[in-house]
Parts: sequence; C-alpha cells; structure tokens
Amino acid sequence: MSRVGKAPISLPSGVEVKVSGRVVEVKGPKGSLTQDIDPAINVSVDDGTVALDRSNDERSSRALHGLYRSLINNMVIGVSEGYSKELTAVGVGYRASLKGKNLELLVGFSHPVNIEAPDGITFEVPEQTKIIVSGIDKQKVGQVAANIRAVRPPEPYKGKGIRYVDEHVRRKAGKAGVSA
Repeated sequence: MSRVGKAPISLPSGVEVKVSGRVVEVKGPKGSLTQDIDPAINVSVDDGTVALDRSNDERSSRALHGLYRSLINNMVIGVSEGYSKELTAVGVGYRASLKGKNLELLVGFSHPVNIEAPDGITFEVPEQTKIIVSGIDKQKVGQVAANIRAVRPPEPYKGKGIRYVDEHVRRKAGKAGVSA
C-alpha cells in the first residue's frame, strides 16, 4: 500500500472539504480550490480528516493514490496558509517593479519585460531586486515563478540573472589565459 496515500489529511479549523461525485472542493479562509479525482480513488471525509482509498491494486491505481492525496493536501494548505516563492534579480541594473497588478522587469534587454498576474496570483516587490509570487494554488505559484525565472535564467560565469532565493548557481571558471 502507498505510504503517502494511506496517510490521513487533518483539516485545520476553518477549512471544509466537500466531495460530490468525482470532484473534491476545498474551501478555506483564503479561497476555494477544486480537483477532479480518478474513478479508481475513493475520497471520504469524517470529523476533521480526509482519507483516500483505492478500489484495486493495479499499478496505475497505486500511483494515483499517493498523487491525489498530495494534491488534496496541497489544496488544504493553500486555502489555509497559502504558498509563496521568492526570487531575486542579480546583476548590475537588474530590477523589478509593480505596474498595477503586473510585474515589470528590467533585466538587461533593450525593453522592459511585463508579466501579467494570472487569476489568484499576486506579486510583491519589497526591494528592487526581490520578487515574491504568492497564491493559494501551489502548482500555479510554482509555474508563474518558473516563467519569471525563464525571462533571464542565471548564467554560470558571472551568476547574473533571476534566481530563486535558495538556489545555488554553479559557477564556471571562464577562459584560461594562454601561456606561451
């Protein structure tokens, strides 16, 4: 049996889970999220916990068991606490600013790069070189942060670019001088 899938999900106060057919809806203080569930997985909610069970022991069902447990757990954490990713811009003249809800990046191109905030995602720029992406959907927060990083990924010679705060960039030595 799946070690991840069989672990029950405890619900914090203020979070409610509703199962209707093949759709799980999680509501909390920060918002609500929905997820379609595969027919091989059964979801049950009772007195503050959510339990998942699978109908058979096929390989695909075993894989989906842990997956859907993780997705529902991420939804519960998202609607109660939320998720955020921090990025930093490293380089001379690299900076970020907010233009309404959208993010404007100046990262060495001849033009500023504008990134629109999708529904449910907010940007914060506490410093010119620091960007915080936050929201309730873990997958969407991670994807938007990856899209921002992809505008100017860190390069290995000087380390310039946009990177996650906890990311380590492996540096290369560069050209060695030719000795005669």
